[in-house]
Amino acid sequence: MDTVVKPDRKHPYRTGTIVAILSALFLTGWFFYWEARNQGFGSVGEIAGKLPFSSDMKNDTQALGYLADSVLRTGGKEKTFLILFQNNLELRPGGGFIGSFGILKVRDGHVTDFQTHDTGNFDGRIPDTVAPPYPMKETLKISSWKLRDSNWEPDFQTDADKATEFYAMGGGEEHFDGVIGITADVLSSVLTVTGPVEVPGFPGSYGSDNAILDLEKQVEKSYIDQGIDFGERKSVLGLLGGQILERVKSLPPQDLLKLFKVMIGDLNRKDIQLSFSDAALESSVLAAGWGGAFDSKWQDDFLMAVDANLNAWKTDSVMKRSMHYDVDLSGETAKARLTIHYENTGTEKTFMVKDYQTFLRVYVPGGSFVRSMDGVATEPVYGTFMGKKYVGALVQVKLGESKDIVLEYDLPSGIDRDFYDLKIARQAGTGDTPVSISVLGKDGNRTEKSIVLDRDFVLSKSENR
Repeated sequence: MDTVVKPDRKHPYRTGTIVAILSALFLTGWFFYWEARNQGFGSVGEIAGKLPFSSDMKNDTQALGYLADSVLRTGGKEKTFLILFQNNLELRPGGGFIGSFGILKVRDGHVTDFQTHDTGNFDGRIPDTVAPPYPMKETLKISSWKLRDSNWEPDFQTDADKATEFYAMGGGEEHFDGVIGITADVLSSVLTVTGPVEVPGFPGSYGSDNAILDLEKQVEKSYIDQGIDFGERKSVLGLLGGQILERVKSLPPQDLLKLFKVMIGDLNRKDIQLSFSDAALESSVLAAGWGGAFDSKWQDDFLMAVDANLNAWKTDSVMKRSMHYDVDLSGETAKARLTIHYENTGTEKTFMVKDYQTFLRVYVPGGSFVRSMDGVATEPVYGTFMGKKYVGALVQVKLGESKDIVLEYDLPSGIDRDFYDLKIARQAGTGDTPVSISVLGKDGNRTEKSIVLDRDFVLSKSENR
């Protein structure tokens, strides 16, 4: 694959690791694309359908194969994509803080150009004309809304549109065929296949279990003890990226298959989110569940808890969450009680970790009546988004402490009590969250379920209709 990388001149190594991740993604697609050609298949989808996977995995693989085939077969035309690199150690509603972005161009299976940009630098070109949504101004001490904070909604298409809007406001001249959001966790996913990677001139190795945190430490603190100049402290990122890229290039076909499966897992977890201007491609993405879409069509019970780390540095690296959802359908009014448990496992303030502060929004069915929200640091605010109601407030959790946020509300009268269905949506960029569910039915029988929320989840009795 011919890859041309033109990094930001002021920060030449800032996104080197992400370049390697992106290269791994396209190397995988490239492998299937050319293998399909060499074996006489008409498309990547055909070869994907013949792989030795389970039926569910095969369906996902065929869907990804179709997308890869559609993106890589360009008929000689160049396609351009905006890549948003989201650091979920600093969680935001759309996945994580956008510290950098890339502009990727492909033509018939080849990357023809890839440029990366520091979002902080680019934001200086955007006029200070857009007021930030609450409570950014109050917590981040900013007077205007920019690209780095554009992913403020739990719907990737909305965030993608806002990002491209800010890009144009900053004088960007590209017209994008799609937008791709990638969280830092994709690096760990790639390393599960390549194995740990060492970087010449730097201590230790970077594996799937330590790479993200060790890189943060290296570029923010360790470089001082190593005698590395401030301007060169991020050189490790570019070097690591090169090492990973070489490792991926040398993977045998069976490991490329593993990488393909890992990428599907990242798509299902919303660590990779896709949006395309082509209507057919976008429809396929949404059907596969890879568009990071907020489900506006779901008409039954709905729950989504969304956090926005505001001025709490990279403290999401030490935060643990769990939820308990209790529903009572037996009375005249259907009642719900949600408990969100936060635990700040950090023990002392560091260059990354401090007391935690998040703007929590809980999305519930439209028409719900919120009775109380306890444990929060500010008075709740209310709003609607894509047909759902939300209640939001700041939550603060000190180092070494835990906190329960308890929300009680009445569900709308339209909730079907005979065939109760519930959807719990997962926020992009969050870790796997333990969730316990207890439903007291209209008939007095109780249903209990414990899950790990690693993708959107549906509890349904609709098959009995």
